[in-house]
Amino acid sequence: MTTSAGLQTELTVPARFRGPEGMANGGWIAGTLAGTLAGTLDASHALEVTLHRPIPLETGLAIGHMANSVSLSHDGQLLAEAIPVAEDITPPPFVPFNQAARAEAGFPGLTGEHPVPGCFVCGLRNPGDGLRIFPGPVKGADVVAAGWRVPVTVTDENGVVPSALVWAALDCPTGWAHDVPGGPGLLGRITAQVFRRVYPNGTYSVVGRASGREGRKLFGESAVYEVDGTLVGAAKATWILPA
Repeated sequence: MTTSAGLQTELTVPARFRGPEGMANGGWIAGTLAGTLAGTLDASHALEVTLHRPIPLETGLAIGHMANSVSLSHDGQLLAEAIPVAEDITPPPFVPFNQAARAEAGFPGLTGEHPVPGCFVCGLRNPGDGLRIFPGPVKGADVVAAGWRVPVTVTDENGVVPSALVWAALDCPTGWAHDVPGGPGLLGRITAQVFRRVYPNGTYSVVGRASGREGRKLFGESAVYEVDGTLVGAAKATWILPA
Protein backbone atom coordinates (compact mmCIF):
# COMPACT_ATOMS: atom_id res chain seq x y z
CA MET A 1 0.00 0.00 0.00
CA THR A 2 1.28 3.50 -0.85
CA THR A 3 0.18 7.08 -0.18
CA SER A 4 -0.70 9.63 -2.84
CA ALA A 5 2.88 10.87 -2.51
CA GLY A 6 4.18 7.43 -3.45
CA LEU A 7 5.33 6.45 0.05
CA GLN A 8 4.96 2.80 0.99
CA THR A 9 2.84 2.39 4.13
CA GLU A 10 2.52 -1.37 4.53
CA LEU A 11 4.82 -4.37 4.22
CA THR A 12 4.31 -8.10 4.45
CA VAL A 13 7.44 -10.26 4.65
CA PRO A 14 7.11 -13.43 2.52
CA ALA A 15 8.14 -16.59 4.37
CA ARG A 16 10.92 -17.11 1.83
CA PHE A 17 12.88 -14.22 3.37
CA ARG A 18 13.16 -15.77 6.81
CA GLY A 19 16.11 -15.84 9.15
CA PRO A 20 15.58 -17.70 12.42
CA GLU A 21 12.41 -19.79 12.44
CA GLY A 22 9.29 -17.64 12.25
CA MET A 23 11.00 -14.28 11.73
CA ALA A 24 12.40 -12.21 8.89
CA ASN A 25 16.06 -12.23 7.91
CA GLY A 26 17.57 -9.12 9.50
CA GLY A 27 19.56 -7.97 6.48
CA TRP A 28 16.67 -8.37 4.07
CA ILE A 29 14.19 -6.50 6.27
CA ALA A 30 16.78 -3.78 6.96
CA GLY A 31 17.46 -3.33 3.25
CA THR A 32 13.76 -3.31 2.43
CA LEU A 33 13.03 -0.69 5.07
CA ALA A 34 16.04 1.38 4.03
CA GLY A 35 14.82 1.20 0.44
CA THR A 36 11.67 3.11 1.36
CA LEU A 37 13.93 5.93 2.58
CA ALA A 38 16.78 5.81 0.08
CA GLY A 39 14.80 7.38 -2.75
CA THR A 40 14.60 10.66 -0.82
CA LEU A 41 18.37 10.87 -0.20
CA ASP A 42 21.49 11.23 -2.30
CA ALA A 43 23.88 8.30 -2.68
CA SER A 44 26.42 9.74 -0.22
CA HIS A 45 24.30 8.75 2.77
CA ALA A 46 24.74 5.52 4.64
CA LEU A 47 21.55 4.18 6.19
CA GLU A 48 21.34 2.74 9.71
CA VAL A 49 18.62 0.26 10.60
CA THR A 50 17.96 -0.77 14.20
CA LEU A 51 15.96 -3.94 14.80
CA HIS A 52 14.12 -3.62 18.10
CA ARG A 53 12.08 -6.82 17.96
CA PRO A 54 11.81 -9.92 15.75
CA ILE A 55 9.91 -9.18 12.53
CA PRO A 56 7.04 -11.63 11.93
CA LEU A 57 6.45 -13.31 8.57
CA GLU A 58 3.31 -13.18 6.43
CA THR A 59 1.86 -10.41 8.60
CA GLY A 60 0.76 -6.92 7.59
CA LEU A 61 3.22 -4.43 9.09
CA ALA A 62 2.84 -0.65 9.16
CA ILE A 63 5.53 1.61 7.67
CA GLY A 64 5.64 5.10 9.15
CA HIS A 65 7.43 8.09 7.63
CA MET A 66 8.61 11.08 9.67
CA ALA A 67 11.12 13.61 8.31
CA ASN A 68 14.25 11.66 7.34
CA SER A 69 13.33 8.46 9.14
CA VAL A 70 11.11 5.47 8.56
CA SER A 71 9.74 2.95 11.06
CA LEU A 72 8.17 -0.50 10.96
CA SER A 73 5.56 -1.46 13.53
CA HIS A 74 2.83 -3.98 14.31
CA ASP A 75 -0.13 -3.44 16.62
CA GLY A 76 1.48 -0.26 17.90
CA GLN A 77 4.80 -1.94 18.76
CA LEU A 78 7.94 -0.53 17.17
CA LEU A 79 9.82 -3.30 15.36
CA ALA A 80 12.52 -1.44 13.43
CA GLU A 81 13.57 2.01 12.28
CA ALA A 82 15.88 3.40 9.61
CA ILE A 83 17.71 6.73 9.56
CA PRO A 84 20.42 8.30 7.36
CA VAL A 85 23.83 8.67 9.01
CA ALA A 86 26.81 10.79 8.03
CA GLU A 87 29.64 8.30 8.17
CA ASP A 88 31.91 6.32 5.90
CA ILE A 89 32.01 2.56 6.40
CA THR A 90 35.46 0.96 6.25
CA PRO A 91 35.05 -2.31 4.35
CA PRO A 92 37.15 -5.40 4.94
CA PRO A 93 39.73 -6.00 2.20
CA PHE A 94 38.92 -7.54 -1.17
CA VAL A 95 39.27 -11.31 -1.50
CA PRO A 96 39.38 -12.66 -5.08
CA PHE A 97 36.36 -14.75 -6.02
CA ASN A 98 38.19 -18.07 -6.38
CA GLN A 99 39.83 -17.63 -2.97
CA ALA A 100 36.51 -16.61 -1.43
CA ALA A 101 34.80 -19.66 -2.92
CA ARG A 102 37.50 -21.97 -1.52
CA ALA A 103 36.99 -20.48 1.94
CA GLU A 104 33.40 -21.77 1.96
CA ALA A 105 34.67 -25.25 2.83
CA GLY A 106 35.40 -23.95 6.34
CA PHE A 107 31.94 -22.48 6.93
CA PRO A 108 30.83 -23.72 10.38
CA GLY A 109 27.27 -24.30 9.14
CA LEU A 110 28.56 -26.92 6.70
CA THR A 111 30.98 -28.66 9.02
CA GLY A 112 28.83 -28.62 12.16
CA GLU A 113 25.25 -28.00 13.23
CA HIS A 114 23.83 -24.88 11.55
CA PRO A 115 21.92 -22.78 14.14
CA VAL A 116 19.59 -21.33 11.48
CA PRO A 117 19.46 -23.86 8.60
CA GLY A 118 16.51 -22.12 6.96
CA CYS A 119 18.12 -18.66 6.79
CA PHE A 120 17.57 -16.98 3.42
CA VAL A 121 21.20 -15.80 3.30
CA CYS A 122 23.44 -18.41 4.94
CA GLY A 123 21.05 -21.31 5.37
CA LEU A 124 21.23 -24.69 3.69
CA ARG A 125 18.44 -23.86 1.28
CA ASN A 126 18.03 -25.38 -2.18
CA PRO A 127 19.98 -23.65 -4.97
CA GLY A 128 17.90 -20.77 -6.30
CA ASP A 129 15.73 -20.62 -3.18
CA GLY A 130 18.17 -18.87 -0.81
CA LEU A 131 21.39 -16.94 -1.41
CA ARG A 132 23.59 -19.77 -0.06
CA ILE A 133 26.36 -17.46 1.15
CA PHE A 134 28.64 -19.63 3.30
CA PRO A 135 31.47 -17.48 4.73
CA GLY A 136 34.50 -19.43 5.88
CA PRO A 137 37.93 -18.36 7.16
CA VAL A 138 40.44 -17.11 4.59
CA LYS A 139 43.88 -18.62 5.07
CA GLY A 140 46.43 -16.06 6.28
CA ALA A 141 43.85 -13.29 6.82
CA ASP A 142 41.59 -12.11 9.64
CA VAL A 143 38.45 -12.31 7.49
CA VAL A 144 35.83 -14.78 6.34
CA ALA A 145 34.67 -14.89 2.75
CA ALA A 146 32.32 -16.62 0.34
CA GLY A 147 31.71 -16.61 -3.38
CA TRP A 148 28.21 -15.32 -4.13
CA ARG A 149 26.63 -16.69 -7.27
CA VAL A 150 23.49 -14.58 -7.71
CA PRO A 151 20.54 -16.76 -8.76
CA VAL A 152 18.09 -15.51 -11.36
CA THR A 153 15.29 -16.42 -8.97
CA VAL A 154 16.00 -13.43 -6.70
CA THR A 155 15.14 -10.81 -9.32
CA ASP A 156 12.01 -8.68 -9.14
CA GLU A 157 9.31 -8.42 -11.80
CA ASN A 158 11.61 -6.20 -13.87
CA GLY A 159 14.51 -8.64 -13.79
CA VAL A 160 16.45 -6.47 -11.32
CA VAL A 161 18.16 -7.74 -8.15
CA PRO A 162 16.73 -5.45 -5.43
CA SER A 163 19.18 -3.58 -3.20
CA ALA A 164 17.60 -5.36 -0.23
CA LEU A 165 19.37 -8.49 -1.49
CA VAL A 166 22.72 -6.71 -1.26
CA TRP A 167 21.88 -5.73 2.33
CA ALA A 168 21.00 -9.37 2.99
CA ALA A 169 24.33 -10.52 1.56
CA LEU A 170 26.12 -8.01 3.80
CA ASP A 171 24.27 -9.20 6.91
CA CYS A 172 25.27 -12.75 7.90
CA PRO A 173 29.03 -12.49 7.19
CA THR A 174 29.37 -9.79 9.88
CA GLY A 175 28.15 -12.35 12.42
CA TRP A 176 29.94 -15.43 11.07
CA ALA A 177 33.23 -13.50 11.23
CA HIS A 178 33.11 -14.24 14.97
CA ASP A 179 34.06 -17.70 16.21
CA VAL A 180 31.19 -18.11 18.67
CA PRO A 181 29.72 -21.49 19.62
CA GLY A 182 26.14 -21.79 18.40
CA GLY A 183 26.40 -18.92 15.92
CA PRO A 184 26.34 -15.13 16.27
CA GLY A 185 22.85 -14.66 17.70
CA LEU A 186 20.47 -12.04 16.33
CA LEU A 187 21.20 -8.95 14.25
CA GLY A 188 20.56 -5.82 16.30
CA ARG A 189 21.72 -3.03 14.00
CA ILE A 190 23.19 -2.72 10.53
CA THR A 191 24.52 0.36 8.76
CA ALA A 192 25.10 -0.05 5.05
CA GLN A 193 25.87 1.80 1.86
CA VAL A 194 25.21 0.26 -1.55
CA PHE A 195 27.09 1.85 -4.44
CA ARG A 196 26.36 -0.47 -7.36
CA ARG A 197 23.80 -3.00 -8.54
CA VAL A 198 24.40 -6.72 -8.62
CA TYR A 199 23.19 -8.77 -11.56
CA PRO A 200 21.55 -12.20 -11.89
CA ASN A 201 24.04 -14.95 -12.72
CA GLY A 202 26.85 -12.61 -11.60
CA THR A 203 29.66 -13.74 -9.33
CA TYR A 204 30.76 -11.62 -6.36
CA SER A 205 33.05 -11.91 -3.35
CA VAL A 206 31.43 -11.40 0.04
CA VAL A 207 33.86 -10.65 2.87
CA GLY A 208 33.29 -10.32 6.61
CA ARG A 209 35.53 -9.18 9.45
CA ALA A 210 35.07 -9.18 13.24
CA SER A 211 35.78 -5.75 14.71
CA GLY A 212 35.15 -6.25 18.41
CA ARG A 213 33.02 -7.58 21.23
CA GLU A 214 31.39 -5.95 24.25
CA GLY A 215 29.65 -8.44 26.52
CA ARG A 216 26.80 -9.96 24.51
CA LYS A 217 27.36 -7.55 21.61
CA LEU A 218 29.44 -8.63 18.59
CA PHE A 219 30.64 -6.04 16.06
CA GLY A 220 31.54 -6.79 12.47
CA GLU A 221 32.04 -5.31 9.02
CA SER A 222 31.35 -6.71 5.58
CA ALA A 223 31.62 -5.93 1.89
CA VAL A 224 30.47 -7.20 -1.48
CA TYR A 225 32.98 -6.90 -4.33
CA GLU A 226 32.85 -7.44 -8.06
CA VAL A 227 35.38 -9.89 -9.49
CA ASP A 228 37.78 -7.03 -10.32
CA GLY A 229 37.69 -5.70 -6.75
CA THR A 230 35.16 -2.90 -7.35
CA LEU A 231 33.22 -2.25 -4.15
CA VAL A 232 29.50 -2.93 -4.52
CA GLY A 233 28.44 -2.27 -0.94
CA ALA A 234 29.73 -2.18 2.62
CA ALA A 235 28.20 -2.57 6.05
CA LYS A 236 28.91 -2.64 9.74
CA ALA A 237 26.70 -4.49 12.17
CA THR A 238 25.98 -5.26 15.80
CA TRP A 239 24.83 -8.73 16.81
CA ILE A 240 23.27 -9.71 20.13
CA LEU A 241 24.09 -13.06 21.70
CA PRO A 242 21.33 -14.78 23.67
CA ALA A 243 21.46 -14.31 27.44
